[in-house]
Amino acid sequence: MSRLNIVLVEPRIPQNTGNIARTCAVTGARLHLVRPMGFEPSDKELKRAGLDYWHFLDITYYDNLADFFAKTAGGEYFYFTTKGRHVYSDMTYPDNSYLVFGREDAGLPEQLLFKNPSRCLRMPMINDARSLNLSNSVAIGVYEVLRQWGFPELKNEGSLTKFDWNEAL
Repeated sequence: MSRLNIVLVEPRIPQNTGNIARTCAVTGARLHLVRPMGFEPSDKELKRAGLDYWHFLDITYYDNLADFFAKTAGGEYFYFTTKGRHVYSDMTYPDNSYLVFGREDAGLPEQLLFKNPSRCLRMPMINDARSLNLSNSVAIGVYEVLRQWGFPELKNEGSLTKFDWNEAL
């Protein structure tokens, strides 16, 4: 089974993290949360945004960024940032990729980005726009990786509840 990892470094907004948790749950991606966070895991806004998908979620918490890197050594890290010099869709993502996203208000630490220039990825935007919403950015990144992998182990065809597609004209 292919493994995709989503990393949120010091997330601040529980609704964003809840939405991202739901994206991870429905795609089979693992969620990694790096403290300090701007909320507690029991926050009702976090749970509400994730709806009833929490039982599908594989989630790990880390005390800080150093703890995360120590416990995931050997992973392939890709840093999603407005400061990136490469377009996210131009990258090839191997199995066990870690898509790393920073705080909603500050992004990832610039020292980390500076040390990894070839892994700093940007989603194209107009000049005057600051950034996309974090949960939207994660969804775009997740589905690009899964598209490249051929959507492994995901249901690729839906069905109607009152009609049979096979009987359509």
